[in-house]
Amino acid sequence: MDSAQIEVLFNPKCSKCRQAKALLDERNLEYRLIPYLEEPPSPEDLLSWCQDLGLDHPRGMMRQKDALFTELGMAEADANTAIEAMAAQPQLIERPIVRRGGRAVIARPPELLLDILA
Repeated sequence: MDSAQIEVLFNPKCSKCRQAKALLDERNLEYRLIPYLEEPPSPEDLLSWCQDLGLDHPRGMMRQKDALFTELGMAEADANTAIEAMAAQPQLIERPIVRRGGRAVIARPPELLLDILA
């Protein structure tokens, strides 16, 4: 398995992110952690993640229970507005998101990442 392709949108303060990282470590897999809060993804990168997740709308990769989601009116936002909002306010991005080989999963619970490793 070519595990070098594994990427993780990662927040070290998030327990689910740490659990996902631990699952990858247990399997001795190589991966790249992307500290998205410090290095926000570009709109183009976010669109790529959204496509790999197989989502119809980027809202599916947003933290919909976050107060900022409601404050910015994201429930009614079009796809472009949602992508731009996540690029400007990366805390809106759900985590962890794990991607490998053109497939991605929101790893909540972290065990869901195993689906893209097979």
